[in-house]
Amino acid sequence: MADTKRSPLQIVLCWHMHQPDYFDPTSGQFQDPWTYLHAIKDYVDMVAHLEAHPDIRAVVNFSPVLLEQIEAYATDLASVAVGGGRIHDPLLAALQQPLIPNEREERLMLLRACLRGAENRLFENLDVYQRLVATARHMLAQPDEIAYLHDQFFVDLLVWYHLGWIGETVRRTDQRIQALLAHQRHYSMLQCRTLVAVIRELIDGVLDRYRALADAGRIELSITPYSHPILPLLLDLNSAREAWPECPLPLTAAYSEGETRARWQFARAREVFERFFGSVPVGCWPAEGGVCARSVALAGEAGFDWVASGQAVLRNSLDAHEPDISELYRPYRLEPDGPTCFFRDDALADAIGFVYRDWHAEDAVADLIQRLETIDGERTDDQPMVVPIILDGENAWEYYPENGYHFLDALYTALATHERIVTTTFSAHLAGHATAAGQLPRLVAGSWVYGTFSTWIGDSEKNRAWDMLAAAKHVFDQSAPTLDAAARAAAERQLSLCEASDWFWWFGGDSAADTVTHFERLFRVHLAALYQMLGSDPPDTLAHVFTHGVSRGSVKTMRRAH
Repeated sequence: MADTKRSPLQIVLCWHMHQPDYFDPTSGQFQDPWTYLHAIKDYVDMVAHLEAHPDIRAVVNFSPVLLEQIEAYATDLASVAVGGGRIHDPLLAALQQPLIPNEREERLMLLRACLRGAENRLFENLDVYQRLVATARHMLAQPDEIAYLHDQFFVDLLVWYHLGWIGETVRRTDQRIQALLAHQRHYSMLQCRTLVAVIRELIDGVLDRYRALADAGRIELSITPYSHPILPLLLDLNSAREAWPECPLPLTAAYSEGETRARWQFARAREVFERFFGSVPVGCWPAEGGVCARSVALAGEAGFDWVASGQAVLRNSLDAHEPDISELYRPYRLEPDGPTCFFRDDALADAIGFVYRDWHAEDAVADLIQRLETIDGERTDDQPMVVPIILDGENAWEYYPENGYHFLDALYTALATHERIVTTTFSAHLAGHATAAGQLPRLVAGSWVYGTFSTWIGDSEKNRAWDMLAAAKHVFDQSAPTLDAAARAAAERQLSLCEASDWFWWFGGDSAADTVTHFERLFRVHLAALYQMLGSDPPDTLAHVFTHGVSRGSVKTMRRAH
């Protein structure tokens, strides 16, 4: 029998949505298609599940650069729909206007583009696509034979690749998608345009759907600093040694005027949030949960009421002892008037992100509920307790059957009907328990990944990237004051793109070579564009590849936090 003497256990499901800025300023095109592909699959599915479960409360965090890219795709698609403009993504443009190139290298590039991620679970039940993939792989191994492929092969491959990325909630409800799936082969130009029309509708409406839920009080929307930077490292590269004392550091001693840049990142994030959602954000998930005492203080000065990070950061801050339930499942403050800090339950987040994808949905949900019931059962008093479950809201689902449809539906159903567990948001919890925050004597700088910054600094190639960024920042500091207001604003934004955490994530270690190639090149392209905006010639070093990755290996889209 449930213990009705205590208040229910509160949990916060916080889904973080982010894609780095893939726009290549030299070509005027998006280098990678992941923003729009995740939009039509994960961002659409996640909001559809929340719409279908009105009793569920959750937090959805967006990075500003993701919001702006979604807007750019929506603008392109709307323009093309009325007969003007063009699509700035070569893969989506190929679907919209399927004029298959004649040149061998262009055909090979199209094959490669439509095979990226082909091994993921989202394609496992698409038999026609798998047969097309087998042929495409043969042609990539024997490129001289590609002339034998009919243009129709490429059209069908394009259609099936995009059908694989369509969200499961859309497949189940949109008759146009169902008709395309049933057609199987020999797609016409009209059918390609139909698929593009569906994509346009999904991308154009997805952010408004989140805003509607937030306006109705059903979810809380929060934001990340503008370009998804690791703010503690911008503030002080030596902060990497707080949790990892032996961390090798870059040659550069410091990132100049890091606090000015951190303030800019917060301010720009708030501007973007208000433009898209019509309200002021009160919560911030710092990029990768990366925090230090100064970055938390700056978040408060920028107007944020709460920030969040990982369990390992709390463990390090509590003198390296594992927090018990009374320590982990409560908010903290560093200063009496500063923002509140929440720390995620790593085990629960990792179970959703890495473990349950191989389980039957009902078994996975039963296990998660049992874990939460165990936490509730261990409570010894009625002190307010909140369990933060914070994780990537997009990358996990392609490893689940049907894009996580059955798991998410079963999870939300179980939580909505449980008599001892209630979902809430960080802001709602704070509103109901204004005095519950504990005092955290110190905060050891770190992230949700291992509690350190080792994913972004310390490796020789990561450190070299920091030196390249610091050199560009030195030129910025000298040249930016001479620019007019518009040119300076453009240079500040370009600098922010170079400051993004995503580049450093992929450099060094065991990252897959094909992925590293894309991110390494785009990092150098962004740095070169910054130099040009500042009226300086890019250094020769930016013309040379400095990191390669491993020839084969798993793409590091996520990590466990242990």
